[in-house]
Amino acid sequence: MRDAVCNCRFHFNHNVFKLGLLGCFILTSLLALTACPSPAPTESRQIMRIALETAPQRLDPRYAVDVASQRVVQLVYNGLVRLDAQAKIVPDVAQSWETPEPATYVFHLRRDVIWHDGERLTAADVHYTYTSLLDEKNESPKRASFDKIQSIEVMDDYTIRFVLSEPFAPFLTNMTLGLIPRPRAGEAERNLDAHPVGTGPFKFDRIEPDVAVHLLAHDDYFEGRATIDGVVLRILPDAMVRLFELQKGNIDLIQNALPPDLLTPLRSDEQFSVIQAPGTNFMYLGLNCQDEILKHVEVRQALAHAIDRQAVVRHVLSGLATLADGILPAGHWAYEANVSRYTYDPDRAAQLLDQAGFPDPDGDGPQPRFQLTYKTSQNEEGRRIAEVLQEQLRQVSIAVEIRSFEWGTFFGDIRAGNFQLYALTWVGVTEPDIFHYVFHSQSVPPAGANRGRYLNRQLDALLDAGRRSTSQEARQAPYSQAQILIATELPYVPLWHRTNVAVLRSTFRGYQLTPSGDFRVIRTVEPNKPAKAS
Repeated sequence: MRDAVCNCRFHFNHNVFKLGLLGCFILTSLLALTACPSPAPTESRQIMRIALETAPQRLDPRYAVDVASQRVVQLVYNGLVRLDAQAKIVPDVAQSWETPEPATYVFHLRRDVIWHDGERLTAADVHYTYTSLLDEKNESPKRASFDKIQSIEVMDDYTIRFVLSEPFAPFLTNMTLGLIPRPRAGEAERNLDAHPVGTGPFKFDRIEPDVAVHLLAHDDYFEGRATIDGVVLRILPDAMVRLFELQKGNIDLIQNALPPDLLTPLRSDEQFSVIQAPGTNFMYLGLNCQDEILKHVEVRQALAHAIDRQAVVRHVLSGLATLADGILPAGHWAYEANVSRYTYDPDRAAQLLDQAGFPDPDGDGPQPRFQLTYKTSQNEEGRRIAEVLQEQLRQVSIAVEIRSFEWGTFFGDIRAGNFQLYALTWVGVTEPDIFHYVFHSQSVPPAGANRGRYLNRQLDALLDAGRRSTSQEARQAPYSQAQILIATELPYVPLWHRTNVAVLRSTFRGYQLTPSGDFRVIRTVEPNKPAKAS
C-alpha cells in the first residue's frame, strides 16, 4: 500500500478540501505521467492489466504478508484448502480430508496438480512447504500460526498426515497457505521471491522491479485454463496516475485503490463498471504499547475519543465505510457486540489525558500536552487520513508530526516496532484466530504481527482457549471475552470496515467482488472483445 507525495492540507470545508486536493493531485500526476509514459501494446493476447498501489514485498507465500504480495500469491499458488466467497473452507489441492482423532488430519491430494515447471505435485511438496516454514532459521512471520504441528508424515505420494500437539480450531483455515515445490534432485532451495513457482491459475513470466509483475495463464491448471491469457500487475503509486491510465485504456481493473472522490466520473461512463460490495477489510490506528506515552491505557482511550471517525468516513471516504468496533465485522459468528465504544468526545479525551498525568500546560494556548509521530506510507488517501487525525488530535492539545516513507521503509519500521502511531488495514478477515496473530505476547515479529508489543497474560489465556476447541460454540465465549478486553485496553484504535469497490473496464466481464477482495476470481473473468496487452 504506497506512492508520490502530495502536500495539500485537509480543510474542514469539504468543497475547499476537494478543490485543493484535486489541483495538487493533477499537478503531481501530470509530472508522474511525463516521467513514466505508458507502455505500448506489443501483442494481441487477452491480458488483463491491474493497478497495484505498491510493489509486492515478497513472492514466497511463507513470507508474504503485505496486501500487494498476497494478491500475487493468490494468482500463483494453491493451498491444501481455500476459502470460498462466503469464507467456507473448501477443497483446493486436497480433494478431501478426515480427522480420525481431534488432533490428527489426513489430507488426500488431487493427482492432476501440475507445478508451473511441469512436475506433478505430491505429498513430498506439501511436507517440504510446512517443514521449511516451521524451521526457525527461516524466520517466517507465519510460523506461529503452525506451531501446534507436532509431526508431518508422508503416507504415500498423494496422502499426508498432520498430527498436532493438541486440538487446534484454526488449523484448517491456516492450511490455505500457498504450497511451494520441494527442491529437485541436486537443486538448492529456490529463490521464490525472484522466480515464484506454484500450481495456481497463473504462472510467473517476469518482474520489472517497482514497475510491473507479469503472469501468464497456466495451461495445465487442474481446474481448467483461465479464460484470459495473462495478467500484468502494474505498480502505480499515485492515485491520479492510476485514474488517467484507466481512462487511457492502459488499465483494466482497479480494486480499492482509487480515492472515493475520483470514482464519481467513472460511475456515469459506459466504458467502466463500478462494482461495490460490503467488505471485511479493517482499518485501524496502530499504537506502540511500549512507548512511554502510549503505554498508558487512558492515553489510548483518549486518542479514541478525540478522533471523529464519522467525519473521516463522510469527508475523505465519501461514506464508503462503516465504523468498526474491532477487527471482526458485525455478522461474523464470533463478533461480540457488547464492548466499550468510543464516541467522538474531545472533553472526555481531555479528562483521560489529565488522569494519565499529561495536563495541558497552557490551557487554550499553543503548547501541546505531548507530541507523537505518526508514520505513513506515501499513499495519498493514507496521508489525507493522517492529516485529518493530526488536526483532530490538535484539538485536545496533542501535537502530531506526520512522517511519510516509501512502502518498504514504512512497513519495515512497523514490523520492527519503530513507531508511535501508524494506520494500516487488515485484508480479508475471516478467522477469529487473527486476534492471536496480532495481540498475543508470542506473536511479536518475526513470529507474528503484534507490532505494538502489547503484552497481556489474561488476553493470552483467552486467545489460547479460543484455539483449543474445534467447536464453534465453545470458541464463542473466550473470543467474546477477548474482544471485551481488547476494546477496553485498546492496543489498536478501531477505525472502520471499508466497502469494496472495483472499477472494471468494459472490455472484460464477470468480475465478482468477494468480501475479502480475493483476486482468485480473475481466473474466470471473460473478455468482451480483444484487449490491448502490456
